[in-house]
Amino acid sequence: MNTAGDPKPIHRDTDRRICNHLTVVVGQDNVYANFLLVSVDRDPNSGTNGNLNAANNNVYANFKLVVNHTPEPADPDGSCPASPHCNPMTAEGSPNVFVGD
Repeated sequence: MNTAGDPKPIHRDTDRRICNHLTVVVGQDNVYANFLLVSVDRDPNSGTNGNLNAANNNVYANFKLVVNHTPEPADPDGSCPASPHCNPMTAEGSPNVFVGD
């Protein structure tokens, strides 16, 4: 389990959310990890909405906070109030690219 200060897996385009939707990176287009775009604050999921809320305060890509898998929280998506769509947080990240918090 990750604790404060430990590196966290970076969350990327097409990484899963706990609701089984996938993250869709729209907030930046040139920073990659494992050949997938790195997710940044406010990226939606493959459903409707579900924008991520980057909780780290130190790591940026193109002047936007990156999203790591701690898990990071998200706004409700279009399937809310069905659980877990009211907080479709991250469910996975890179197996070998990590970011500080």
